[in-house]
Amino acid sequence: MTVTIRDVAKKAGVGIATVSRVLNNSPSVSEETRQKVQQAIELLNFTPNPIARRLSTGRTLTLGVIVPYFTLPAFVKRLQGVQYALAESDYDLVLFNVETPGQRDKNFQDLQRHTRVDGLLIMSLGVTTDDLEQFAHAGMPVVLIDSFHPEAHRIVVDHLAGGRMATEHLIQLGHTKIGFVSEHLENPFKFTATIDRYEGYRSALKAAGIEPAAEYVQHGEFGREVARRLGEHLLNLPDPPTAVFAASDTQAIGVLEAVRKAGRTVPDSFSIIGYNDIRDAEYLGLTTIREPLFESGVKAVELLLEVIETPIDEPQEIQLGLELVLRSTTARLPG
Repeated sequence: MTVTIRDVAKKAGVGIATVSRVLNNSPSVSEETRQKVQQAIELLNFTPNPIARRLSTGRTLTLGVIVPYFTLPAFVKRLQGVQYALAESDYDLVLFNVETPGQRDKNFQDLQRHTRVDGLLIMSLGVTTDDLEQFAHAGMPVVLIDSFHPEAHRIVVDHLAGGRMATEHLIQLGHTKIGFVSEHLENPFKFTATIDRYEGYRSALKAAGIEPAAEYVQHGEFGREVARRLGEHLLNLPDPPTAVFAASDTQAIGVLEAVRKAGRTVPDSFSIIGYNDIRDAEYLGLTTIREPLFESGVKAVELLLEVIETPIDEPQEIQLGLELVLRSTTARLPG
């Protein structure tokens, strides 16, 4: 026999509306009443009908996430955090992949015009004030992940501090000739994380009295193969660096391949540090800056569900910490 919300209400000795409020996590229910209803739900093994919940709440019970290049390791890890946080909720997830600025703009416009989701997570992509106003007009709460706008709810990390942390580690090991490998700083999506990591690199060098050398800074398309070629270029300089800070683990792995191909030993004659701490970093023993990728997805969902239930006018910022993870690709410079 199918258990209904009416059966739960009768068992708990409350009205149907009270059961509905408990199911929707309404703050207007006392803790004593909430416990009675939850006990009745457990005793009767009641499972809410998602279609009925959609009708009763006027919501789609769906969250959207807009993510660029969703197959890249760092984005995959964030999405895993998002999915984990939603596992015990009634919400479904709709993924909007973005490969070009045009796709981003189209997704923004479609979501602003048609209420297909109850809330939206935007991963790493920059937004404008006009974008946020349009989402607000559509009644769609937004939380940014790894992106910043002063008027938006956001989950962020201090990539400037992360860039300093990575570079300072190499300086403390005695390195003064330190290269930097990354994707192009100017990009159509206006990603700021790499720019901040680069500025952190420059800041750490200057604080140590080391003048940043232009020839030690190499940018290219994102990817391991391109990073390998950039690493080869650095190694072939007349006065090559003795260490490299790569703006991502993927690029650090490419540099590592170049160093080993050149017959150099890591870390005895060359040190490499990456950024993100993806799965391959641990497998290869890569020293890196651990970014809380999974946690950022979890926190973003928690914040978005909070503002869906209880709208918050003041933009909320949650800053997550970074950690230096020491492995086998960095060591004190010989001599």
